[in-house]
Amino acid sequence: MNLLVTGGAGFIGSNFIRQRLTEAGSPLTRLVNLDALTYAGNPANLADLAADPRYVFAHGDIGDTALVTRLLAEHAIDAIVNFAAESHVDRSIDSPEPFIQTNVVGTLRLLNCARLYWTKLPAPRKSAFRFLHVSTDEVYGTLSLTDPAFTEATPFAPNSPYAASKASSDHLVRSFQHTYHFPTLTTNCSNNYGPYHFPEKLIPLVILNALEGKNLPVYGDGMQIRDWLYVEDHAAAIWLVLQKGRVGETYNIGGLNEKPNIEIVNTICALLDQKAPRADGKPYAAQITYVADRPGHDRRYAIDCTKLQAELGWAPQENFTTGIAKTVDWYLTHRSWAADITAKKYARERLGHAG
Repeated sequence: MNLLVTGGAGFIGSNFIRQRLTEAGSPLTRLVNLDALTYAGNPANLADLAADPRYVFAHGDIGDTALVTRLLAEHAIDAIVNFAAESHVDRSIDSPEPFIQTNVVGTLRLLNCARLYWTKLPAPRKSAFRFLHVSTDEVYGTLSLTDPAFTEATPFAPNSPYAASKASSDHLVRSFQHTYHFPTLTTNCSNNYGPYHFPEKLIPLVILNALEGKNLPVYGDGMQIRDWLYVEDHAAAIWLVLQKGRVGETYNIGGLNEKPNIEIVNTICALLDQKAPRADGKPYAAQITYVADRPGHDRRYAIDCTKLQAELGWAPQENFTTGIAKTVDWYLTHRSWAADITAKKYARERLGHAG
């Protein structure tokens, strides 16, 4: 298989690529990673795999039709996994337009290029071709404490500009399958965590702020509930859906770990108390600070992944206890990775002020 991965230098994409290139008996002949290297795209995530002869990095945007068209033909691509997206809710509230440009317009252009390429493939390759679109549970809106978990049949009700842009891209993918019979698959996942997670997201932010003696900001009352999915379990599920999923179908991927944000923060603090105690002997929980809630903050997300489990036999390998311990250990041994991101962030800010 020759595989095109878009957004593969980001958090989930880089974990997916790492898993595909290091697994025993991988069927990949070529893996092309197309990434625009915006703020969350980091080549360091895959630096140790750069010498793998199967791996090709292409710097560019999914909205660049000439580039995408060339990559598809040049590398005889057999499948596409689309991770490319603007994905931070707070950033979408501050500035929605980049989310529409990447998540909606970019996905449309990628779909158009892929469909035109697919129509010209010889029959055996055409029937085997797949386009897998990676999306989020946020397209479904919010749940009360007593609502059943999101299923693939839950109506879309996005509540942030980010969620609205992802819902739009999901609809575009569905329309290409229905109108053109283009062989698409869609996955909607719950909150991911694990290695290489960009430091502005909750779990890495808490770990790194704690170690640096900074406040640990918690929105509102901290009782917003999320279903937490270890990123390697997510990557394995995507690969399974790509290989065995039914064309045109959506599969929800959940970690089966519903927890309020404040419990996540306290769990991380307790782990750090054991693994890297503060010099003054005080608990890291003393750094917790409650801040004004995010505008329109969804109260609860929960994923029902029964369809994925029943049809394809998937199950997460990590529960939250094992997954969060692995995650904390990873950040403790990769402090330089996060420090490099912080240094680049400040360098960009200085450049912006100078301009």
